[in-house]
Amino acid sequence: MNKEMAMSRRMKLSLAVIILLFSFNSNPVDKTILRPENYKHYIDSFNANDNELYPQHIPNAQSWDFLKENMPLFDCPDKMMEQTWYFRWWTYRKHIKQTPEGFIITEFLPKVPWSGKYNSISCPAGHHFYEGRWLNDPQYLRDYAKFWFRGGGSPRVYSFWAADAVFKYYEVTGDKQLLAELLPDLIQNYKAWEQNNLDDNGLFWQADGNDGMEVSVCGALSDGARGYRATINTYMYADALAISRIADMFHKENEAAAFAAKANNIKQKVQDILWEDAASFFKVLPRGQSTLCNARELHGYTPWYANLPEAEYSKAWQYLMDSSYFFTPFGPVTAERSHPGFKISYEGHECQWNGPSWPYATSITLTAAANLLNNYDQHYFSKQDYFSLLSTYTNSHQRKNEQGKTVPWIDENLDPFTGDWISRTRLKTWNNGTWSDEKGGVERGKDYNHSTYNDLIITGLMGVRPQANDTLIINPLVPSGTWDYFCLDNIAYCGKKLAVLYDKTGKRYRMGKGFMIFLNGKKISSASTVRKVKIKV
Repeated sequence: MNKEMAMSRRMKLSLAVIILLFSFNSNPVDKTILRPENYKHYIDSFNANDNELYPQHIPNAQSWDFLKENMPLFDCPDKMMEQTWYFRWWTYRKHIKQTPEGFIITEFLPKVPWSGKYNSISCPAGHHFYEGRWLNDPQYLRDYAKFWFRGGGSPRVYSFWAADAVFKYYEVTGDKQLLAELLPDLIQNYKAWEQNNLDDNGLFWQADGNDGMEVSVCGALSDGARGYRATINTYMYADALAISRIADMFHKENEAAAFAAKANNIKQKVQDILWEDAASFFKVLPRGQSTLCNARELHGYTPWYANLPEAEYSKAWQYLMDSSYFFTPFGPVTAERSHPGFKISYEGHECQWNGPSWPYATSITLTAAANLLNNYDQHYFSKQDYFSLLSTYTNSHQRKNEQGKTVPWIDENLDPFTGDWISRTRLKTWNNGTWSDEKGGVERGKDYNHSTYNDLIITGLMGVRPQANDTLIINPLVPSGTWDYFCLDNIAYCGKKLAVLYDKTGKRYRMGKGFMIFLNGKKISSASTVRKVKIKV
């Protein structure tokens, strides 16, 4: 009897061990290194300090339930950067709007008079795709992409790199069906740009306001603020390349070749016409004139947003971190500081691009900088410069409220020397000491969705570089010795879950020491130090 009881106990113990092991190893895709609950306090704090004026599809009360299922997780020693990461997911969520045509992403929360259908505006839409492609649920951007071409959107009111944005979404999600469906629309959209904005010199022109950059220094020097700008030409270059690649995927050789040729032509024209050797910079050529504008403007870095220039043009990056040109405590500024047209004004138009810092332009510049560091051999801009500029951008995400409390904040344009949100300061007393309906109403720029931040952490700082094939490059830009740990977790990538971490001592995450990459919960790469890695997915 005692022998039988002992045997029974051993069998029960073995069964318990098997059950325990099974529960630990099952569903590795659903397991994360970081626990979402450890970051809930950020969302709770944002909600507690928020005056929720314009709730849309996901109100504050449901924000945590949505975010814990959809956002990637980020952990690092810089708690301002960590807080800003969760703050920007929290604000992005506010802009998901449900319409009869499906979901769209808005720029402003209140309805503004200059918007299109459902309060849509194409100006920041490229940023919406770069940022939102990292949400676990791809439905929101899938609907949004269709809206621009089949739901009543107006994709050409402002400059908008539509084909490139949709292709960047595909690289992360693997949604090939959307590419097939929208290819004819993307081609038609490109041809419409050619018909309306392409001149005989082979360059696209744009008015600075329709480029999202009104009252720019070079815009003021040209008729109707129209000029051949590095911005619109980079976007059209990126779109032509994207269309060529999509056409090639579906064996449309003629279209692929034609759009590759268009891209190459734009590349040559930008380098031949918009580059000034004496200034070592890409500049604006005012339409109808033969001389380049004499100002360096921040958007001269836009060509690297699409990896357009050859390596010899990298010398332009010598100015970005120089306080004589673009660098400021809350910058970078949108025009070089030494130019006579540079100003920080609290008069005239509330949105000026002649000096104030704009998150829109900062995020383009930082994306371009990450491309420079990954794809070019140069010595003008370093990982430390990237980290410093990203930190400056991070620290601008705040405002002291009426109770004297400093709270996380994102708005329109910044005073680059004080951090004051210029348009908000002006708009709150615009009409007889209060907000103006004609200007967009109460707190028009609050939680403004006109830039990226989290994509800069993912593809830049953490180095997750999406590829349009079965490989993925991981190349973090965290300078050596800066942090003892970091972790980016719960990244949805082509149907799989990715995590990237570094733990100097092994005590932070208890997954071992060094630099590690996990795919679907399985460690697939490890090294003692942070380094560039190419993995199969």
